[in-house]
Amino acid sequence: MLLLDLLLQDGKKAIRSQAFYKNLAVNIMLGFFGLYMAASLLITGLALGPMLEKVPGPYNPTELVNASMLYVILFALIARFTMQSLSTLDLQSLQALPIRRDTLVNYLLIKPLFNPVNYLTLLLAIPFAIRSTAVYYDGATAFRFVLGAIFIIWFDSLTAAFLKRAFGSNIFSLIILLAIAGGLIALEYFKLFSLGEVSEAIFTTALQHPLGWLVPLAAVGFAYLLNRWFFARNYYIESFNKKKEEIRLTQLSFLDRFGIIGDLIGLEIKLILRHKRTKSILYLSFFFLFYGLLFYRDPKMATNYGMLFFAATFVTGLLMLMFGQWVISWDGSYFDSLMTKNIPVQSYIEANYYLLASFCTACFILTTPYFFFGSRILYLHLAALLFNLGVNIFFLVFFATYNTKRIDLSKSSAMNYQGTTIKNFLIMLPMLFFPWIVVQLLATFFNPAVALGTVGSIGLLGILFHRQLIQLCVNQFNRRKYALAQGFRESE
Repeated sequence: MLLLDLLLQDGKKAIRSQAFYKNLAVNIMLGFFGLYMAASLLITGLALGPMLEKVPGPYNPTELVNASMLYVILFALIARFTMQSLSTLDLQSLQALPIRRDTLVNYLLIKPLFNPVNYLTLLLAIPFAIRSTAVYYDGATAFRFVLGAIFIIWFDSLTAAFLKRAFGSNIFSLIILLAIAGGLIALEYFKLFSLGEVSEAIFTTALQHPLGWLVPLAAVGFAYLLNRWFFARNYYIESFNKKKEEIRLTQLSFLDRFGIIGDLIGLEIKLILRHKRTKSILYLSFFFLFYGLLFYRDPKMATNYGMLFFAATFVTGLLMLMFGQWVISWDGSYFDSLMTKNIPVQSYIEANYYLLASFCTACFILTTPYFFFGSRILYLHLAALLFNLGVNIFFLVFFATYNTKRIDLSKSSAMNYQGTTIKNFLIMLPMLFFPWIVVQLLATFFNPAVALGTVGSIGLLGILFHRQLIQLCVNQFNRRKYALAQGFRESE
């Protein structure tokens, strides 16, 4: 079967790629992380039924899950829209071969469904179905529950692919999806309309009926037909490019006053907003801004200032951490050209420093709603901001010179680890865990004010002596620039 041959060839291509073996250490670490996630989902699936039995009300655990199913589908769709990369193939070379167009389109649509990551959620659904659904109903109903979970995975995958292809993966499309989700939650909260009740009625009825599995299957068929309709209108590259949306940043006039440094910052901003990988990181960062809720609302963390400072450092330096390690690698495609221009290294490093500093400031402003949790969050964020601006930025820029792997910015960052090595994980350890340990020790032996004052003062010293620290980064760049250029010339 030709479709199966295309899928097998794609798997062989991934395994035989040089990048697979160059990033073997990263792949091994990701494998362990995948095992950890699988174990966590399995344990959650085993415990979910008993946990839901304690919820007061007339619903049994399966009905409670059914009541949340439409919300699960919606938020899974948003997550996939943000992180799921579109499947691709060398269409022009295959078009010249005796392969039917329908086969190529089916390959593009079916390929993402074979990704084993999609089915990790079954480790949660299957134990729940066995321990709860089968107990309250029967084995056939439990089987339909698992089958419905598979169809929902397919529906979300196909729908997210259609939305990204038809409307583009820009920030405006994401805002519309988030606005729809926020509106439904607001209606639920103010009891104007309950999507949960609608969800429970639909999925419980479908689950109890012997042919109820046809409902999610019909939704999968509808999503599949939407994608086929899109490809029927946009099969050829010329017509597809006309539909493609692109963020165009034509003027950043306020940067002109900063001379060559402002020009370089403007180029970096345009690079971020015009490429898939950098844009997807930008969108993904929005969700991580809510990371503080895991710590600031937990009563057990009230006196654990080390972990609180860890969270504050992460959320106030989120964009800096996401972009800082690859701040030079982003320019890998045209690094040789940069080296031949009349651009002082000092200006290049300063532009990267001020760009990352502006990222920290933006994250600090975006996380000001956390201050409603108490004045101590304000002090935590101020100390974390100073430490990020005075220490972590220079740490990132200095060690960014060791990332010599070229990065293809046209690819999404979701499940894409090109340019990522074991060094990237090791660099994060002292940046996040060293201040955590210092704050925890000082808060234990003295008090939280001394702890936050110490790390904040260290950061303030770094800001005051930023010229000298930038010069250290300049010297490091000069020592490493030829190794960087050589590494960027090698394509994976």
